[in-house]
Amino acid sequence: MKLMDIFGALKRDMDFIERQLYRSIEGDDELLSETSLHLLKAGGKRLRPVFVLLGGKFGDYDLEKLQHVAVPLELIHSASLVHDDVIDDAGTRRGKPTVKAKWDNKIAMYTGDYIYAKALMLATQLPIPQLHRILAKAMVQMSVGEMEQIRDFFNTDQSVRNYLLRIRRKTALLIAISCQLGALAAGAPAKTHSLLYRYGYNVGMAFQIRDDLLDLCGTEQAIGKPPGSDMRQGNITLPVIYALQEPGLKEPLLREIAAIREEGSGADASRAIRMIVSSPGIERAERLADRFIGKALDALEGLPESKSRTHLKEIALFVNKRSY
Repeated sequence: MKLMDIFGALKRDMDFIERQLYRSIEGDDELLSETSLHLLKAGGKRLRPVFVLLGGKFGDYDLEKLQHVAVPLELIHSASLVHDDVIDDAGTRRGKPTVKAKWDNKIAMYTGDYIYAKALMLATQLPIPQLHRILAKAMVQMSVGEMEQIRDFFNTDQSVRNYLLRIRRKTALLIAISCQLGALAAGAPAKTHSLLYRYGYNVGMAFQIRDDLLDLCGTEQAIGKPPGSDMRQGNITLPVIYALQEPGLKEPLLREIAAIREEGSGADASRAIRMIVSSPGIERAERLADRFIGKALDALEGLPESKSRTHLKEIALFVNKRSY
């Protein structure tokens, strides 16, 4: 089964969620609505709403309730991207101009704030205090993760552990709670949403590692940005950390990274990319992603057999082999 088949099975409900996404950012201010719409129209996989809906299938599935989880989680993800683009000085995302590039940094920051606020307003439609606590805690952790990334820009001495803690906060937690909160909103047993959280957390970790691999090994057409963008922005990712652990490669790669830092975002990173891609760092990062996916699949084994469990398994396998 392909990812598009899974989306096809959920098409009617995902079309509803998509309409609600657009509706959620309308009306308060013409410019904020325009910038928010620009961001949403840039697209994306919409994996987080899909996880919410699939999580909801393990309980009393009610789309009217689940929209108040699915839409806020996608909005939170989108808002974080607007802020990321300002921090990273990114001109494009998914092959289209970013909000900061089309308008400016100030407009982009307020757009992100506006979308965050809209997400919280929508989530309050569900009178489930536990859900609100989980969501708020995850947003705090995402902010901590962003600060950690800024702190570690061009830090070539950082450990694998630091990297994993950072991506846990930046990426994995939001995917984990997408799975968990769908089940929670649907009234599924506590054990079920605990297993779904564990599944989502491990898929999220693998997702980010794969994203970092694609930044080095993918094409601009496939990933929607120039390869090596992370390194030019100072983000030292797992394949780079592993490559720097190779004795014969460390010194020349450090020199290339220092040159990139000095030249700025327009630097030529092609030599550094070639060094990393030809190093064992790529394979080591792939193996770690495989391990996280294995843990995600193990978590699914504790859930009752169903079409939704099969869909979650297929998504995990897609995440681990994706090329975009």
